[in-house]
Amino acid sequence: MHSPIRQPAYDVNTRPFMIIWETTHACDLACRHCRAMAIAEHDPLSLNSEEAKRLLEQVESFGKPRPIFIFTGGDPFKRADLFELLAYGNQLGLVMAVSPSGTPLLNEANLRRVKEHGAKAISLSIDGSTPERHDDFRQVPGSFALTTQGWQIARKIGLKLQLNTTVTRYNLHDLPNIFRLVLEYGAMTWSAFFLVPTGRGKAEDEISPAEYEGVMHFLYDCSKYVSAKTTEGHHYKRVVLQRTILDEKGLAVEDYFDLHPIYFELREALQKIVAEYNVQPKETIVRTPMHINAGNGFVFVSRRGDVFPSGFMPVSAGNVRDKSLVEIYRGAPLFQELRNPDLLEGRCGLCEFVGVCGGSRSRAYALTGNPLAEEPFCTYEPGSFPFEAELAALLNSHAGVVA
Repeated sequence: MHSPIRQPAYDVNTRPFMIIWETTHACDLACRHCRAMAIAEHDPLSLNSEEAKRLLEQVESFGKPRPIFIFTGGDPFKRADLFELLAYGNQLGLVMAVSPSGTPLLNEANLRRVKEHGAKAISLSIDGSTPERHDDFRQVPGSFALTTQGWQIARKIGLKLQLNTTVTRYNLHDLPNIFRLVLEYGAMTWSAFFLVPTGRGKAEDEISPAEYEGVMHFLYDCSKYVSAKTTEGHHYKRVVLQRTILDEKGLAVEDYFDLHPIYFELREALQKIVAEYNVQPKETIVRTPMHINAGNGFVFVSRRGDVFPSGFMPVSAGNVRDKSLVEIYRGAPLFQELRNPDLLEGRCGLCEFVGVCGGSRSRAYALTGNPLAEEPFCTYEPGSFPFEAELAALLNSHAGVVA
């Protein structure tokens, strides 16, 4: 039996699967949830061009297969040397992507230059299915139109595209209509971001743990039609394993989960949309989730060079101006602790899914101050899923699954 959870094809103790660099915190949007608390002006203390090139060299020195390197922000298009740095990364043989904002800088000329200078993919954010909903969240009129236009241009010129949606109380009921956009326009992946209260993100913007569980089951249903995943919703990987077993047995989800009513609302809307478009479900999910977590296959470098386990856990383990990213990732005590599941506390430490989930370390830190605490927004009680033998077979097969 093959596990529906992918893992990197190498030891994540020696190199990350993904590196995200905050090129700048300059951005012309004012999003409600912004981790970076972006402003329009560039930070003069950011890594300069030469320091940024040294960072790219450090990434290259992790060796092959190369980590995926993502230029994010703020808005990376606000950085004057972006294309120079992309060209240098391409020269080094890096696998690169760019995560721009939905502003007038997201135009065909810039997207073509991104591709010409070596990036393979971009990610864009859609947080509402209409201009009114999305622009209210991004707090700049016209962002929806610019984002959807950029979305279609990226597809036209052959850039791979990930669509990101931050799930909040503002768009919870709108998720099926965002799925409709993904179905209409096409995307490599739809990623649902589960809000972590840091930066401008506020706890009162979050939905409840029970609603998150419902959203995860809805995403599993969506994944029969499009590639869907979560960011900072690591227990989605648990849901995928559980639902895979139920599907194989032909069992109904409502007979085994006490799900929040939001799930049934979202599922009903999804069923209407796929019927309208006459889309048939795949036998298995389109693209299975990747098992990486903060500091565990994943690393974030701030605009000033500080190295964090993730962008949502602002705890520095060192700075690339002083020490190589390779040395920090491999040797920093915080990173080593985050890669040791035996150190996880509470229900996470007791959970049979710890080897493929581990919970959001960033949310644990944001809500408790302890990055090893249990995932505060997971509702699962360890050991309560009934199909132990089938689950054990899937979990045992996980070690042999590669990206």
